[in-house]
Amino acid sequence: MSDPTPALHAAIWPRRLPRELEVPATTLWFNLEVSARRYPEKAATLFFGRRMSYAELFARSEALAGWLRAQGVGRGDRVLLFLQNCPQYLVAFYAILRADAVVVPVNPMNRADEFSHYITDSGARAAIAGADLAAVVAEANALVPEGARLKTLLVTRYAEALPEAGLDADMAPPPAMLQWLSADPPLPDGATRWADALGAGLRPGPHEAGPDDLALLPYTSGTTGQPKGCMHSHRTLMANAVGAGLWGQASAESVSLGVVPMFHITGMMYGVLASVYGGSTVVVMPRWDRELAGRLISRHGVTHWTCIPTMIIDLFASPNYRSFDLRSLRSLSGGGAAMPQAVAERLRDEFGITFAEGYGLTETAAPSHANPPERAKLQCLGIPIFGVDSRIMDTTTMQLLPPGEVGEIVTRGPMVFNGYWGHPQATADAFVEIEGRRYFRTGDLGRVDEEGYFFITDRLKRMINASGFKVWPSEVELMLFKCPAVQEACVIAARDAYRGETVKAVVVLRAEARGKTAPEDIVAWAREHMAAYKVPRLVEFADTLPKSGSGKVMWRLLQEREG
Repeated sequence: MSDPTPALHAAIWPRRLPRELEVPATTLWFNLEVSARRYPEKAATLFFGRRMSYAELFARSEALAGWLRAQGVGRGDRVLLFLQNCPQYLVAFYAILRADAVVVPVNPMNRADEFSHYITDSGARAAIAGADLAAVVAEANALVPEGARLKTLLVTRYAEALPEAGLDADMAPPPAMLQWLSADPPLPDGATRWADALGAGLRPGPHEAGPDDLALLPYTSGTTGQPKGCMHSHRTLMANAVGAGLWGQASAESVSLGVVPMFHITGMMYGVLASVYGGSTVVVMPRWDRELAGRLISRHGVTHWTCIPTMIIDLFASPNYRSFDLRSLRSLSGGGAAMPQAVAERLRDEFGITFAEGYGLTETAAPSHANPPERAKLQCLGIPIFGVDSRIMDTTTMQLLPPGEVGEIVTRGPMVFNGYWGHPQATADAFVEIEGRRYFRTGDLGRVDEEGYFFITDRLKRMINASGFKVWPSEVELMLFKCPAVQEACVIAARDAYRGETVKAVVVLRAEARGKTAPEDIVAWAREHMAAYKVPRLVEFADTLPKSGSGKVMWRLLQEREG
């Protein structure tokens, strides 16, 4: 069966956009060099009101690259980047690339045992960390065999990027966040302070990396085993760095809110890579806080916000959200979880904003699919973006499935990674050959509608089999979001002596429903709104749902607790 979706996409593809991109055959470092020459005085970042210009970003990155080279970091060497969102993240990121080395971003929530895996698996020579995380690096390094340990640790305080003259009241972080930002814990033995490295006055040699050199090694958990590094070259990252602005109608005049963690591929793509390519400004938030986000959007006239739907839900839960001035927002997009229809409709009705969902993985450098802003569908992945060919395949036979049928999403395109670092078998297993072409197996189940829009059903491994009925947890979750008493929900499988498995919902109630709602009330509501086999037989209330550093609900953790 031939794939009918390309013909469908021709009818809905935005007329303003090319079907494929001519991706620059240069490095990501060159993007910063160009923007620094074009917009030297323009703000690359705003951090609680303090601006870092493109000229400053360029100069600091050059100086730090010189220091890294002096420490022995060379072409192809891996450098761990262990920071929360801050202007220093961009400086460190581009300094590593300027030194012809490879950025290895690490989730700041990792503890020493976990961090030691990144040291040994990547073979990193150096690490750049926040002051609050330096002790974790030192502890992890001590756990590693001596010959595999890090040789260099550079430490920065977040306070080094705060305004020198103090904070304006409307941009001040909550007291606990300010205390954390201002902390100055003792440095581990042998560590170097950020200011000392920049002040050393060192310059790197010529930039020798090319577009096919390894640039980024982000780690992904997958479904089994230890996290694996995804090999991305300058070229694979460049595709989305260029395409992101075109798709979202961004320009050098755009102002974005950088709150999705930069260690995560989405936050990195939109807050570190695409912004620098386009010469736009990023308002950097180190951690999510709904009140602060509302004030920063209002103060800086944020035009573009790529986020996690849970952030929108939380913003709406603020008693002050009606006082926030969101009129500057032109583009609101995101992924990682489906936007509940009830929340999306509220966005549209109250603020006139259509939330444009997208889809991508660490392996695809963030988006491989996106909704055209001009014609977005709710709870939909969108359509394959520039140069991407995606299909829905039978999970057993790898035969193409027609529109409407559920199968695995496979994809190929210029942003697809080159494989897993040091794991040739996992790399081989991750790809399938179709009609002589290599497609990445996403491990996600989905379908295509009659217009060629893609919809996700669930992870291949996340399916509940209740008496032979297949239940997709994400579908049940989206329904539960419509329940007036439910603020958030995560659906998992529970053991059932009769059905084998049954549906369980872990629910966070809305404030007004707490103390007034029983689990039986949620079950009763569900019985009225969904098929009987999908109805949660068990409902557990929780104060919060566990979330990853990127804001995704950690359903696997809840599933493991359930057994």
